[in-house]
Amino acid sequence: MYEYIDGKLAFKCPAYVVIETGGIGYHIHISLNTYSALKDQERCKLYTWLAVREDSHTLYGFADEGERRLFLYLISVNGIGANTGRMMLSSITPAEIEQAIISGDINEIKRIKGIGPKSAQRLIIELQDKLKKDGTGTLISIPKNNTSRDEALSALVMLGFVKNTAEKAVDAAVKSTSEILTVENIIKIALKTL
Repeated sequence: MYEYIDGKLAFKCPAYVVIETGGIGYHIHISLNTYSALKDQERCKLYTWLAVREDSHTLYGFADEGERRLFLYLISVNGIGANTGRMMLSSITPAEIEQAIISGDINEIKRIKGIGPKSAQRLIIELQDKLKKDGTGTLISIPKNNTSRDEALSALVMLGFVKNTAEKAVDAAVKSTSEILTVENIIKIALKTL
């Protein structure tokens, strides 16, 4: 429902922040990873996810889009809720979580508080193929410069194409003409070869 919230950082502690924007203060639960990324900023932007339950609406905030995407992968696993996902992102870095799942390192995942051997195994079984398909570092390193090429590649990956294959198609589309192509044109040309 909310993509991100950008505003004045009114309050910050390791468990949550309050961001004031438009005269409203949003109470947003964060991980220690996000807490570290915020440092002493006066203004901040957090990518959010809204958990709607019978008795509450809870906002979770993330320093970057990659951390949020990893969180959503984690909570898609049966038995891993939002608080456990946040605990995982607080215990070890998102890059370490992603690497542990891809490499099948049960011991690395088990060292996270609240994750036992069965949960660790379930995480690996359910997410390993998804993360391998996306490619190592895909969730964590989101392109900062947002060129047309990067946006087109990101769109194709979101549509379900394997990153390596989509990257080759996008590069071929960009090299096919000397004109400056829009994101839409790059995607259309790339889709013809995929």
